[in-house]
Amino acid sequence: MSAAASPPDFSEDDDPLAALYQRGRAQAATLREQAREGGLRFEAFLPSTLADWLLDLVERGVFFDPSEAVFVLLGEARELAPHKDIQDELRRRQIRAALDDPCLGTPGKEVITRLRAEMERPRPEPASWQTDQEP
Repeated sequence: MSAAASPPDFSEDDDPLAALYQRGRAQAATLREQAREGGLRFEAFLPSTLADWLLDLVERGVFFDPSEAVFVLLGEARELAPHKDIQDELRRRQIRAALDDPCLGTPGKEVITRLRAEMERPRPEPASWQTDQEP
C-alpha cells in the first residue's frame, strides 16, 4: 500500500488479521504526537534473505548500520509514493523478472507443500543488531 492510498477497511468477517490491523491503527494514532516530537523507535524482523542483503550493504559501507538503511529506504519509499507511474513501471518490471525466472513453473501444490514444511520447521534464533556493541 502506498502512503498516498487510503487504508483498507478491515472487519473480522473479511480478514482473520483484522484485529492486528485495528490494533496497529490504534497504536499509530496513540503514538503520533509523541513521534512528531521525538521520532519513532521500533524493532523490525527481516527474513534471512533480506537480512543477508542488508548486512552485505553494511559490510560494503553503503550504510553504517541497519537503522540507517531503514531511514534511507523508507525515505526513498516516501519520495516514490506520489509517483504512481513509476510504481506501476517498477511493478511491471518485477512481474516480468518473475515471469522470465527459469525456476518458474513449480506446480502450485508443490509450492504449498514446501511452504507448509518451511513454516512448520523450528526456526533458529534471529541475529540481533546491537548499537552499543564493539566488533
